[in-house]
Amino acid sequence: MKAPLSRLFDPKSIAIVGASSAPEKPGYQMVKAFGKFPGRIYPVNPRGGEILGLNVHRSLAEIPEPVDLIAMVVPPQASADVLREAAACGVGAAFMVSGGFSETGDDGHKRQAEILKICRDGGIRLLGPNTSGFMRPSGKLFCTFLPGAADLKKGNIGIVAQSGGINITMAFLAHELGLGISLSVGIGNGADVGVADAIEYLADDKDTDVIALHLEGVANGRTLFETIRRTVTKKPVVVLPVGKADLGGFAESHTGNLMGSFDLTCAGLRQAGAVVVETTTALIDAAHALSNGRLPASADPGIGILTGQAGAGLLMTDKLRSAGISVPEIGPDTISRITGMLPPLTYLKNPVDTGRPLESFGEVCRTLSEDPVVDALLVYALYESDSVDFADAVGAAAAHSGKPSVFGTMGRKRDIDPIKKALKKQRVTVVASPDRAAGAIQALAEDARARHHAGTAVSSEPPATEMPVLPDTTDEATAKDFIGAWGITSPARFVCASHEEAQSGRRKIKGDVVVKVLDPRIAHKTEAGGVHVGVGSAKQMAAALSRIDAIKSCTRKKRYLVEAMAAAGLEVIVGARNDTSWGPVVLLGLGGVAAEALGDATMRLAPLSTADAIEMIDGLQASALFNSFRGAPARDKAALANVIVTVGNIIVDTSGVREIDLNPVRVYADGDGAIALDALIVR
Repeated sequence: MKAPLSRLFDPKSIAIVGASSAPEKPGYQMVKAFGKFPGRIYPVNPRGGEILGLNVHRSLAEIPEPVDLIAMVVPPQASADVLREAAACGVGAAFMVSGGFSETGDDGHKRQAEILKICRDGGIRLLGPNTSGFMRPSGKLFCTFLPGAADLKKGNIGIVAQSGGINITMAFLAHELGLGISLSVGIGNGADVGVADAIEYLADDKDTDVIALHLEGVANGRTLFETIRRTVTKKPVVVLPVGKADLGGFAESHTGNLMGSFDLTCAGLRQAGAVVVETTTALIDAAHALSNGRLPASADPGIGILTGQAGAGLLMTDKLRSAGISVPEIGPDTISRITGMLPPLTYLKNPVDTGRPLESFGEVCRTLSEDPVVDALLVYALYESDSVDFADAVGAAAAHSGKPSVFGTMGRKRDIDPIKKALKKQRVTVVASPDRAAGAIQALAEDARARHHAGTAVSSEPPATEMPVLPDTTDEATAKDFIGAWGITSPARFVCASHEEAQSGRRKIKGDVVVKVLDPRIAHKTEAGGVHVGVGSAKQMAAALSRIDAIKSCTRKKRYLVEAMAAAGLEVIVGARNDTSWGPVVLLGLGGVAAEALGDATMRLAPLSTADAIEMIDGLQASALFNSFRGAPARDKAALANVIVTVGNIIVDTSGVREIDLNPVRVYADGDGAIALDALIVR
C-alpha cells in the first residue's frame, strides 16, 4: 500500500539536495524559493558551507532528523544514489525537477524504473521527474524556482496539471483573476504520484473546494474514472483534456475505428462526473464558478438570463442552448411583474432584456431569480454609470434567492474592480465577456446533471448466474449463438458446409435470404465479396455460392451462412472494446457507410445502466431519427438500450474478449424490437 501524500504536500522539514551558493544556478534558486517556508530547511551539498544564511549539510545522513521532503536539483544520473541515501535516512517524499527519464527513450525508461523501485522499496512518495514542482500558498510552500510563485494567493481552487508549464500558467491565471489556490501541482512524468493520486489527496483537503485538472494522456483511465467518481460526491472536478486530433485506429472492427482516444477520454471523464472544457480560460472560469457553490443535483437545471444589452443575451442563450443547457420560459406571473418595471418592446420570456441597465435592474434581477424554473442566475451588463449599483443588484438577488449566480460585465478597471470585490464576498462569480459568463454557468449546470446521473450508475458486481461460455473460435454464426444466449436477437439461420446444404437452408426459410461466407479469419465479409442479399431462387443461390468460393483469402473448404432477410429499419452499430487504459467500453454509432465517414458515435464505460444507454442514443447527432423524423415511425429506444446494456455486460463478464462488433443492429418501430444482423467477436 502506498504511503499518504501528507509528507509531500504538507511537510514540516525540507532538504534541498544539490543546493548551490551560485545565484545563477537552480540549486540556489530552489533554496531561495523556500524563503517563506515556516518549517526547517536543510541545504545539502558535499562542499558544505552556507547558503542564504543557512548551514549546508554535506549529506542527508548529516541532517539531525528524517526530513519529510527532499527537493532534488541533481543530474538524472545521480538521482538513484540520492534516493538510496534518502530511503536509508527515512525521507518521506521527494520531488525531482530534472528531465532525462521516460520522456527520452529506452535509457530514460530504465533510469525511471530504477528510481521508482528505490522509492517504493524505501517508502518514498516521488513527484516527477520532469516536474515544475508544486505551490501551496496556505503553508507558504513554493516548491519551484519560478520567480513570482511566492506571490500567489491562497484560496480554494486545487490545480493538477500533467504539464509543468500548464501548472504554472493555471496558477498565475487564477492569480490574475483575483482567485487563490489551495494547491497547484505539476505531475510531470508521474512515475509514482500520478493525476489520480493528486485528485484523491485534494478530495480530502479541507482547503480545496474545487479541482481543476489538465490532462495530456491517460495511462490508467479506469483508475482515474473511479477516483473522479468518488471525488465528485464531495467536490466538483473540471478537466481540460488535450489531444482532440488524436484518433485511435483499430483495423479489425468498425467499433475500433470509431473509438477515438480523445473521444473516449472525454466520455469517460463526463461519465465519472467531471465537467469537461476546451480552454485554459474556460477551466479557470468553471473552477471559479464551482468554487462559489454547486447547484443541487438535477436532471435539467434551468438558467435564468438577465441582460442589459440584447446582443450579449443572444450570445449567451445561443451558447447554452447549443450545449443542451435549459433556458426555460419563465412563468406568466413573473413576466407580468417584470413588465411593469421595464419600457415596452423589451424581451421578457427568458432571457429578460432590459434594453440597457436601468434603475429597476436590481428589482428585475430579484424577480427573475424568484421564478421556480430558474435554478441559477446569469446576468450580463456593461458598466455605463453609477446609476445602477450592480454589486447591490446582483448580490441582493443571489442572497435573496440562495441560487448560484454569475455576473458578466466590462468597463474601466477602476469601475469594475469594486464590483468584483463586493460580489466576491457574496460568492457571486464575476467574469468579463458574455461567452465566458455562459461557460461558467454551463459548468454549474453540467456538474448538477452529472451528480443526478450518478444515482443511476451501476456497479461492476460479478454476475449472479452462470454466464454462457464463449467458444474458442468465433465466426459470425457462433458469435450470434453466443449473444443470443445473452438475449440479443438475430435472424433465423443455417450453417452449411456444401452447396446442397445451402440450397436446402434457403428452401426452409420463408422469403428471400442472405448468403454469407463463414470464416473466422474474414472480419470484413462485404469488402471480400462474401455477402449476398435478396437471394430468392436456386439460380441466385448458386451464383452467390460461386462468388463466395472465388474469395482468395480463404485457404480451406468454405462454409456458408444462410439467413432470413430482416425487414427494413434504422441501422446502428453497437460495439464494445476492452481498452488498455479505460477497460470495458461500449460504443453506439450511426449505421451504414456513413458511420465512419461522419464519426457519429457516443461512448460509455461498462457496465451501463438503462439511463446510460438512453443517454447514448440521445447523444448521437442523428438522434432525431429515433423520434418520428419526417413521418417515419418512432424507433424502439428501449429495445436498443437493452442491446447496448447487454453488450456492456458481455464485455465486462466474459474473459478473453477484446472487441465485440454488432454492425448493423436494425431498430424497428417503437415496441417492435431490434435485431443484430451481423456479429463479430475478437478474442
